[in-house]
Amino acid sequence: MGKLKEPISKADQLIIDSYKTTMEGLAVYYGEAFEFVLHDLTDLDHSIIKIFNGFHSDREEGAPITDFALSMLEQINKNNTGSFITYLAKSKYGKPVKSTTIVIFGEQNKAIGLLCINLYLDSPITSLLEHFFSAKPADFISEHFISDSNELIYRALETVRAEVNKNERISVSQKNKEIITLLYYQGIFRLKDSVQIISSELHISKNTVYLHIRTLDKIKK
Repeated sequence: MGKLKEPISKADQLIIDSYKTTMEGLAVYYGEAFEFVLHDLTDLDHSIIKIFNGFHSDREEGAPITDFALSMLEQINKNNTGSFITYLAKSKYGKPVKSTTIVIFGEQNKAIGLLCINLYLDSPITSLLEHFFSAKPADFISEHFISDSNELIYRALETVRAEVNKNERISVSQKNKEIITLLYYQGIFRLKDSVQIISSELHISKNTVYLHIRTLDKIKK
């Protein structure tokens, strides 16, 4: 196939690049038993532009696309079939691998990249378990999984208000301002109805809340 006839557009390049951070996060989360590979399809001879845990396959950035991925692209181009495939394979050393290849589409709905995830099944189960369960209680972060954004606002306000109220260094006249500030830096005011709820719960006007937000916006800039 060689190189694609048309160079990649700026928008498509941004799409491809956005996957690099995604891959890094996935690699940290899942650990070394997984290999993550990002292919840029504008240059099939050097398609790998990002790879994590490449020691499994002895590949580095600049390596070419695989024969299977190449045939998969041909099938997609011919039959317009699917955008991903999960399959069992063998590594170059004959080790079992469970793989997923996901097609990345650009702004013209054209295949511009591939995200490949390979789980090397010969990896010690102990290393997998240690990676997921080695955290200490002190490492855990409190996160609320809720179905309604208003509940998130009320929970955040409750937590912040309790924190501010027990801080004796904050004067009574400054407590509401401090509450709004803390909520602001948590991103709460990006949620719909947040100003209305916060102003009602703090018994102040919406204009007062907006005034504090505008001041914080200026500081942030």
